[in-house]
Amino acid sequence: MSTTHLPLAKNFLWGGAMTSFQSEGASHADGKGLSLIDQLPVADNASDWEVAIDFYHRYKEDIALFKEMGFTALRTNIAWSRIIPDGEGAINEAGLQYYDRLINTLLENGIEPVLTLYHFDMPAALAEKYDGFYSRYVIDCFERFARVVFTRFGDRVKKWLPFNESNLAHIHAPRFGARKSGKDVAHRVNHHVLVATARLVKALHEIVPDGMLGGMITWTTAYPASCRPEDQLACQQFNQLANLQYLQVLRGGEYPGIYTRWLEEEGIEDIVLPDDLLVFKKHPVDFISISYYRSSLIRPESVTILKNHQREMINSNPFLTENEWRSAIDPLGLGIALRDIYQRWQCPILISECGLAKKETLNAQCTVEDDYRIRYLGDHISAMRGAIDEGVEVMGFLVWGPIDILSSVGEMKKRYGLVYVNREEKELLDLKRYKKKSFHWFRQVISSAADDLSL
Repeated sequence: MSTTHLPLAKNFLWGGAMTSFQSEGASHADGKGLSLIDQLPVADNASDWEVAIDFYHRYKEDIALFKEMGFTALRTNIAWSRIIPDGEGAINEAGLQYYDRLINTLLENGIEPVLTLYHFDMPAALAEKYDGFYSRYVIDCFERFARVVFTRFGDRVKKWLPFNESNLAHIHAPRFGARKSGKDVAHRVNHHVLVATARLVKALHEIVPDGMLGGMITWTTAYPASCRPEDQLACQQFNQLANLQYLQVLRGGEYPGIYTRWLEEEGIEDIVLPDDLLVFKKHPVDFISISYYRSSLIRPESVTILKNHQREMINSNPFLTENEWRSAIDPLGLGIALRDIYQRWQCPILISECGLAKKETLNAQCTVEDDYRIRYLGDHISAMRGAIDEGVEVMGFLVWGPIDILSSVGEMKKRYGLVYVNREEKELLDLKRYKKKSFHWFRQVISSAADDLSL
């Protein structure tokens, strides 16, 4: 089925997104230091990070598959502990050389690298010695790391994301190295991540004048659970605290009143220094980036749960289906998000993650007939096109997990990929790659500039 739309931007980015720790393996190779991820306990039904899908050694094979699909971009992250093993000391040249090779291979295949600098994989020493981003000193360490990689790779890499899903710092402070407890911890980590982002905007513009640095959050489209005014107010408050306040700092340069009032209620407003507000104002991000997977129904208790630094409760939406992990499948919610963001900040938006997880096995033809993933991605791309038709400036659409990778807690069964990797939770098997049905479909989507989304 073909539908007429306004044309996509000439340099629209089609591709995929993944992380170093979920894909590379080689956990101790070539001078890499111990990271937070390496220290995670391994569940009985999950994997460690020693091999992952061995992208570290197989990246040429995988990039060839991405090229075959027609990718024009690949987002991954530079592992901090490969470059500065302890986070603050000597620079590891072998780590820089690995990413030199990776970047060059991408460019040789017509694929633009979009690099994230922090994806929950801080050098463990910084967490142990300083409690990670709870400490302002770690902001200095992070800026030094960023300046090293901007200088080394900035001639070839022009699009950067400082943090993956920076709004998760509020909920998952341990993923940002904080080991303390106390009511100020989540807020302090949250604030320091935003300060670090603004400082990296300044650093990138100094080192790579034509570089662009984006602020990334994971966006949850929020709907009131009913037409009760109390639910409507709660939805507005939730959207502000979960989504908008981060973009209001990253792009708008200041905190909203609802958040500063929250800090005052907690008695911790002193975590925000006057100089921090100046750096926010002077160095807004160049573009906004979102991961999008779901929407949520909101009641007043959802706001209370969020303020207690927890993920909101799941309230099933009777108008939507859910995936196996109980996330609402809501393509139109992506279109709503894009319109809302662009209306407020009038800057380019990169969809840097969107995808569907499923438990899958190879069939007798050594493929996966993943029509469900094709429908999911097609519906989300269609919703994106609808927003573009109304004037929203979208930079690109990156599928989360273009190839099967470990989940963030080490599950191989939670598969997002368009390429199947032959390994299980504990058994590596042969790690061979197989094209799923969605592989061929996504190639068709890219070659038609999303004019053909048919199965």
